[in-house]
Amino acid sequence: MSNDSLHLVCPHCAAVNRIPSARLADTPTCGKCRQPLFTAKPLELDAASFERHIGRSDLPVLVDFWAPWCAPCRSMAPAFAAAAAQLEPEFRLAKLDTEAEPAIAARFAIRSIPTLILFRGGREIARQSGALDTASIVRWARSQR
Repeated sequence: MSNDSLHLVCPHCAAVNRIPSARLADTPTCGKCRQPLFTAKPLELDAASFERHIGRSDLPVLVDFWAPWCAPCRSMAPAFAAAAAQLEPEFRLAKLDTEAEPAIAARFAIRSIPTLILFRGGREIARQSGALDTASIVRWARSQR
């Protein structure tokens, strides 16, 4: 990969696309399915899509580890969605239901939810537990770059 292009995983078909860095803000579309590569909302991940997005994307990926029964998780969901609209295309935001994917939650030692983990190059680079508002999510993510 050259320094002026990035690999992005399509949120619709999971194809890996190579996009020139300078064109990220130009509403790029997937070369395979022709859908937008950015949707201004968090992706819902399962085990397979988690591995693909974390491992193959050159963008930092911010994952909200949550569960449907968790009131703070549900209350933070609109703030996380609003943060996605503000942080794209600098970041990819995604959600992982720890009830549906307990093996991934165990792998990353999720002890409390919601927990935000920022991944870069397939590795965890930062973690924040507890519900945050939109401005705090955006500020925290940008401070980790």
